[in-house]
Amino acid sequence: MFTFEKIAINDVEVHLMFYKDFPIDEHLHNLLPKELDKLATFSHPNRRREYVATRVLRTTKFGNDEILYNSIGAPYIEGEGYISISHSTNVVGLAFCKHHAVGLDLEPIREKVHRVKHKFLSEKEKASLDLDSTEEMIKVWSAKEALYKLAGRKEIIFAKQLLLHKIDDENWIGNIINPFLTRRVEMKILTHKDFVISVNAEAYFDYDN
Repeated sequence: MFTFEKIAINDVEVHLMFYKDFPIDEHLHNLLPKELDKLATFSHPNRRREYVATRVLRTTKFGNDEILYNSIGAPYIEGEGYISISHSTNVVGLAFCKHHAVGLDLEPIREKVHRVKHKFLSEKEKASLDLDSTEEMIKVWSAKEALYKLAGRKEIIFAKQLLLHKIDDENWIGNIINPFLTRRVEMKILTHKDFVISVNAEAYFDYDN
């Protein structure tokens, strides 16, 4: 029913749980009372299953410690460290690090990325990256979603304020452009099965613009 994998990237652990259809009612013991109330607000079966799957994965790593959220919606677990959560088709991921904030994104490799790539690519990225490669475009989109989780704010223009420089297929440099400083971070972007995993491989650092 569930298949688990762990990918270690420096001090970051990425825990993956693969699943197909499963009886939600048999796994409600993984949810806290508040989470059961939240589950009741979801009507779509896939969203309900995704929510429960996330709590099943949480339980395997942290027991039933509550997933809390800060003012911009970023998840954390009190006293454990930094986490980030993402989903793709029939898989949920949880990145964990004791030492620094993490941003995780999982994205399925789909051709439809070409319909929206003009919205998230900077002019420099358009000139330096392979615009015809579906996989590379998904990597850029996924990495920018992960950077967004590290940005610490919501109002961000992906094509202008989340910028990427490719070192090689798996190693990239991300820059989050804020009004008075730039947040720089090393990103690891992996192709795994039929989806892309993006997560920061190191702690970010800030410098003046």
